Amino acid sequence: MFTGIISSIGIIESAEQQGDMRLKIACNFKTDALAPGASVSVNGACLTVVNKGLLASGKTYFTTTVSQETVSRTTPDLWQKDRKVNLEQSLKMGDSLDGHMVSGHIDGLSIVRAVTQAGDSYIMEMEAPENLLCYIAEKGSITLDGVSLTVNQVKDTRFWVNIIPHTWNSTTLNERQPGDRLNTEIDLIARYVARLLQK
Repeated sequence: MFTGIISSIGIIESAEQQGDMRLKIACNFKTDALAPGASVSVNGACLTVVNKGLLASGKTYFTTTVSQETVSRTTPDLWQKDRKVNLEQSLKMGDSLDGHMVSGHIDGLSIVRAVTQAGDSYIMEMEAPENLLCYIAEKGSITLDGVSLTVNQVKDTRFWVNIIPHTWNSTTLNERQPGDRLNTEIDLIARYVARLLQK
């Protein structure tokens, strides 16, 4: 489980197709926190650490495998060499829950329609996939590229999120442009409420 609070911006050092996709990702995590089998959210997708080490630069890196299922559900240009990615280590018992409960399972891709500045913050206008619209509510939570955000407004197929300066400067959201697709995870509570209502 994650919270959607990004702890590091990583860089994909290598991406090789060997059956599944094999990645080496540079990060700022302490080596002891990256035991094989540990979970890391990479742009919102929960991936498992296979190995770890140190680069010549002194930065930590970890390797991971990305299944075809994950590749098919995430942004098409994500798994490429030199791509910057939002990283978050999994929750530990007793950790502060500063964002919201995030599973690291991508539900769909939302499209950036506009980015405007409002004071020191930024507002992103997003277009959601039709099958996710019923889960997105004003003042509810949503995860975009692994970042926990609050929905400001919902209208038709669009929703708006406000990004404060700290989040803007500490994530890759400041590089996103109109037309870009972002990995989207709906709120876990909304998912289970909808499932119960279907029953």
